[in-house]
Amino acid sequence: MSEMLTLFGLGAGFSLFVLVFVLWTIFWKGWALWIAARNGEVWWFLAILIVNTMGILEIIYIFFFKKLIFNFKTKRFEEKKKSQKITE
Repeated sequence: MSEMLTLFGLGAGFSLFVLVFVLWTIFWKGWALWIAARNGEVWWFLAILIVNTMGILEIIYIFFFKKLIFNFKTKRFEEKKKSQKITE
């Protein structure tokens, strides 16, 4: 049973780290690719698809270039308008 928890014989701790890393990357990459595709931003889509930065490029794209903010009333992320202030 313990052999199933290891990745290439490197140990269960390392396998857990790899699993968390993969899930983290898939989440951020998927969300960023979805936003780029919906906005028709081909170059961002290709950059996010090809470059693996452990979610860093994806997070920068989502929160700094798309300027998404969380709306606490609707409980959804929305794109910030130029005149809109960030409030809780």
